[in-house]
Amino acid sequence: MNLHRNVAMALRSQKVSISSSVGKITKVSNSVSIPTLNQLTLCFELERNKGRNNDKQEESIIVYHDSSNNIALSVGCTNSEITMNINEKETCSIQSIVNCNSFAYSMKLYCVTWQSSDGRMGVYFNNKYYSKSCDGTKGASILGGGEFQLGGQKSFDGNIYNVRLWDYAMWATELTALTCDRVGNVIDWNESYWDIPSTMANTNTTLSCSVSSSSNTPTTTTCDSPELGCPEKLFYRISFEVDDSSSSRSQTDVEQYVTLWLNQTFQNWTHKVHVDSIRVQPGSQTGGRTSYTCQALLVHYDITNKSLDERAVLDRLWNYKRPIDADLQIHNDSIKFQLIKNCPEDNQVRYRWPESRPSVTQYLPCFPNKDQRTSRTCLINAQTYDSYWSTADISNCTDIDTIMVSADNAADVAEQLATITNNKLSSDEVSKVVSKVNQLVNLAKINATLALTVVTIISNVMTSSETALAATSEKALKTVDELVQKLEFDGPSINITSRNLALGISAFNTTTFNGTSFSAFMQPNSTNPQIDFESEIANPLAQITLPVSLLSSASLSEADRSSLSRINFMFFSNTNLFQKEQNDRSLNSYVVASSVGNFSIKNLTDLIKIEIAHLSEQPSLNPVCMFWDFSMNNGTGGWNGDGCRRSEESTSNKTICLCNHLTHFGILMDISGASPHIDAKNNRILTFITYIGCGISAIFSAATLLTYIAFEKLRRDYPSKILMNLSTSLLFLNMVFLLDGWLASQNTDWLCKWVAVSLHYFLLTSFTWMGLESIHMYIALVKVFNTYIRRYILKFCIVGWGLPLVLLGIVFAVDQESYGVQEYGRSETGEGSSKFCWIQNIVVFYTTCVGYFCLVFLLNVAMFIVVMMQICGRNGKRSNRTLREEILRNLRSVISLTFLLGMTWGFALFAWGPVNLAFMYLFSIFNSLQGLFIFIFHCALKENVQKQWRRYLCCGRFRLSDNSDWSKTATNNTKKVSSENLGKSLSSSSFGSSTANWTSKAKATLNPFTKRHSDTDKCNSNQTSPKCVSSSSSSSEVEPNSSSSSSSILPVSQMIDKVKGYCSTRSDNFYKNIIMSDSFSHSTRF
Repeated sequence: MNLHRNVAMALRSQKVSISSSVGKITKVSNSVSIPTLNQLTLCFELERNKGRNNDKQEESIIVYHDSSNNIALSVGCTNSEITMNINEKETCSIQSIVNCNSFAYSMKLYCVTWQSSDGRMGVYFNNKYYSKSCDGTKGASILGGGEFQLGGQKSFDGNIYNVRLWDYAMWATELTALTCDRVGNVIDWNESYWDIPSTMANTNTTLSCSVSSSSNTPTTTTCDSPELGCPEKLFYRISFEVDDSSSSRSQTDVEQYVTLWLNQTFQNWTHKVHVDSIRVQPGSQTGGRTSYTCQALLVHYDITNKSLDERAVLDRLWNYKRPIDADLQIHNDSIKFQLIKNCPEDNQVRYRWPESRPSVTQYLPCFPNKDQRTSRTCLINAQTYDSYWSTADISNCTDIDTIMVSADNAADVAEQLATITNNKLSSDEVSKVVSKVNQLVNLAKINATLALTVVTIISNVMTSSETALAATSEKALKTVDELVQKLEFDGPSINITSRNLALGISAFNTTTFNGTSFSAFMQPNSTNPQIDFESEIANPLAQITLPVSLLSSASLSEADRSSLSRINFMFFSNTNLFQKEQNDRSLNSYVVASSVGNFSIKNLTDLIKIEIAHLSEQPSLNPVCMFWDFSMNNGTGGWNGDGCRRSEESTSNKTICLCNHLTHFGILMDISGASPHIDAKNNRILTFITYIGCGISAIFSAATLLTYIAFEKLRRDYPSKILMNLSTSLLFLNMVFLLDGWLASQNTDWLCKWVAVSLHYFLLTSFTWMGLESIHMYIALVKVFNTYIRRYILKFCIVGWGLPLVLLGIVFAVDQESYGVQEYGRSETGEGSSKFCWIQNIVVFYTTCVGYFCLVFLLNVAMFIVVMMQICGRNGKRSNRTLREEILRNLRSVISLTFLLGMTWGFALFAWGPVNLAFMYLFSIFNSLQGLFIFIFHCALKENVQKQWRRYLCCGRFRLSDNSDWSKTATNNTKKVSSENLGKSLSSSSFGSSTANWTSKAKATLNPFTKRHSDTDKCNSNQTSPKCVSSSSSSSEVEPNSSSSSSSILPVSQMIDKVKGYCSTRSDNFYKNIIMSDSFSHSTRF
C-alpha cells in the first residue's frame, strides 16, 4: 500500500474517495493521539458518486475503533437513514432531520455534535441546526487511543472532504459561523493528520476551501495553512547599516531620515506593503564616520497569502535611485530580509495553543466550562522583532471556585460539575469539585434526578489518582452519606447507579421490620453495578444481611426508633476513596456500606452478615474484616477491626464478615504473605515474656554493674570497663522500657516525648557498646602488638555515649513530632491495643534504629566469625583434651560471644512470612534476657569474680581465706596486671581478666633490649621445649632461672624460640579465659 502524507498539492484542494477496497483505507495517522471524548463536534463535506444508486442497506462514512478495537463511534446510513452510534449502545437515527438521499452529487457541509452529560445530539445541515436526545448515550465516554478511519466494510459510495473533529460540542451560532480557518483541535483536514493511499485523493480547485495552484488568481480562502491562522498581512524584518560621513547628525535625525527613505522606497510598489517599527541604534565610530544599525518591520498585505520574494525586496532597496542623504550612505552588503517566525505550539495543562502566525488570535474552549472561550494572540516584540505568545485571556472563563450554589440553581450547577469531572482533574480541582458538591447537597432539595447527577460526579471524581483524592476522600464519603439521608423518592425503594458507585435506599416500617438484605451485582454487558433488594442474585459482588434485632440496639432510644424510615446501602466498585494499604495489609475487595437513618448502630447482639467478593482470588492469605473509621489518622480515616470478625464460611474468592455495627466495610489481606500479624493469644504471651525478661535483665545488669564497682581489682583492665558501660546501657534501656507503658497512659505529651527520646537513646547506646566490644576484640586479637592507645577508655566512652546523643539531637532538632504516643498490640479485630511512647516517624525509625543496628550487626558478625575461626583453628591443634572437651569449650565460646555482641538482635531480620511467629518468640526471649546471660557468662562464671565473691561476700566453709592458693593466684594476677603501664590489655571482656598481661608480655618478649622486672612472666630460652609461666599460675611455679637482673642481648635463634614460647602461652591463656575457666570446663557437662 502506497501511503503518503505530503500530497502534490495542499489537502485543502483535495477530496478523498471513500472505499472499502482491501488495503485502501484512509485513516488518521498513528502520530495523532485521539483523546477520550465526553463531547464532540464532527464536521465534513460529502458527495455521492454520479451514476450510482443508493441500493445499500448499510453504508459507513466514518468509523472510530477504540484501543480495545470496539466500535466507539460510527456515522453512516442505514436504510437511507443517517445514524450515529456511540459505543454500540444506542443508534441515534436522524431521519426527521436529514437522510442519506440529501447527499447529492455535489459537496454539502454536514456537522454533528454530541455531549455525554445529557446524551443530546445536534445536527447542522443546510444552514439549519436540529437537536435530539439519545438517552442511551447519557454518561457514556468514547475511549481514546484508537483508530479513526473513513468508511468501513460497507463504505459510502462517494467522496468526503474537510473532515474535522473537536473535543467539545459547538453551539448553533458557532456552526453557522464556521469557516475554513477553524482548525479541528483533535483532527483537521491537513496532510500531517492523515495517511491517504495515493489513488484515493483527487485534486479539485472548486472545493469550498481549496487553494488555487496559480499564484496570480485569488481563491476563496485567505491562506494555504489556515491552522496557523489566516491574517491579511505578513511580517518581515529588514536590517541594514548606515554610515554618517560627517558625524554631525544626532541619532534622532538619522532615524527621521531613514524612516522617510524607507517609506519612499516602498511607495507605489507593485506589492502592497508599509514600513513599521523603525529603530536606529548607534554603532562604531571610525575615521570621523559614525555607523548606525537600522531595523524595521515590513508589513505585506495580500489576501492570496503569497510571500514576498527576498530578491525583489533586496533589489528594491539596492536599486532605489534616491539616496538617504548626502552624508548618509547605506551599505548594500549589510541589507538583510527575513520573514518573522510563527509563534510555536504551546502545550499547557488545560490548553493546547497551536502554532500561529504573528497578529493571529486563537480561541479555545475554556476549562472547565467549554461553552466559554479563552483567547491568546501571537505578538511581535518591538525590540527584537521576534514573535511571542501573549498571556492567555481567561477573563471569560468560569473557575470552579466562582460557581455560585443555591437551592434554585442546584440542578444547573450539578450538570456543570458533571461536565467538569468528565476531564482529568488535578488535586486542587478535585478538592474544589468535592467542596461544591458538598455545598450543593447541603443546600438543595434532593430528588432522584439531582441525586443521579451527584452520584455521577462522585463516580467521576473517584477515577482521579489516589494522590489527588487523599485530602478530600473524607468529605466525599460524608457527602454521599448526606445524599442518601436527604434523597426524596416515591415507592418502596430507589436504585441509583453509576460506573463506580451504586446507591440503594429501601423504606421500611419499624413495627413490621423482619430483617432485610441488599446485594450488589453486575449485569451482563454493563459497566454500572446494580442494587438488588430481594437477595435473589447468585454470587453477588457484595451482600449485607441485617438481623431482625437490628432496631433493638441499645444505642437507639425509643424516639430514635420511631423516627426511622429507611435503610441505606452503598456499593463502591472503585476503592480510590479508601486507604489501599495499612499495616502491611492491602485492600483486596470492594467496599460496601449500610446505615439506618442518620443514627449509629453498634453493640448488636445478633451480628450483621457482610459478604464481599475479593478483587482477586487470594487463597490462604489471612483476610481480615475491617470497617472505615473516620476518627482515625487525625480525622482522615483509616481501617479499624473493632467489632468485626471473619466467618469460617469464607472462601478464597469471597470473605464473610460478622460485625456488631453498621458502617463502610472492606477486606484487607496480607498480599505479600509477609506481614507480622499475631493473634491475640500469642500477643499476650509475647508481652508477658518481654516484661518478665526485661525485669530479670534489669536486675542482673545491675548485679553485674555493682560487682565491678564494689571490687576495684576487677575493673582495672579495659574489658571490664567496657562491660560496665554495656551493662549500664542495658540497665537503663530495660528500666525505661518497663516504665514506658505506664508513663504513656498519663496522657502528658511532653513527658511521653522525653520517654520516647530516652528509650531511643539507650537503645542506640546499647547497640554502640556492642559494636565497641567487637572493635576492642579486633584490636586485641588481630592487632596484638604495639597497640597501646592513649586514653583508650575515654575515647570509647565518647563514641559509646556521645554518638547516639548526636543522632538524637539531630532528629529532635529537625522534627520534635518524630516522637509521641503509638498504639501497639492491636489484634486483627482491633482489640487489645496499648499505648506506648516511641518513634512516630517511619523514616526516623528505619534510619536511626534499623539502619544503625544493621551496621553494628554486620560489624559484630564479622568479628564473631574471626574469633570463632581462631578458636576452632588453635583448639584443633591441642592434644591434651578430648574431642568432646574441645566441642564443649567451643560451644561455650559461641554462647558467650553471642550475647556479648548482641547477635540475638538479628532474629528481627528474619521475622517474616511463615516463620515470623517463631522468630518473634526467639527475639523476645533472648533479647529481653540479654542482661541475665551477660551476667552469667561474663561475671558469675569468671574465676577472678568468683574468688572476690567468696573472699568478701561468703562466710563459713564457702569463704575463701586470704592465704589460700586460689586467693594467692588471684592476687598475683592482679598485681601482675597492675605492675606495668602496658599491662592494660586490649583483649575482649569475654577473654577473662587473666588475659590482661598479653600486651605487656608481648612487648617484653619481643623487645630483648629492654629490662624486665622480676614479677613479669618469663620463658626459659635454653629449654628444648620452651615453657612459659602464665599469669594465672601461682608464685611458686615461677621458674628458678627467672631473675630480676637485666637480660643480655640474645642471639637470633634464641629470640625466635622466645617468640614461639610466648605464642604458645598466649594461645593457652586466650582460650582458657574465653571459655571462662578450666574448672568450669571439667565441672560443666552439656
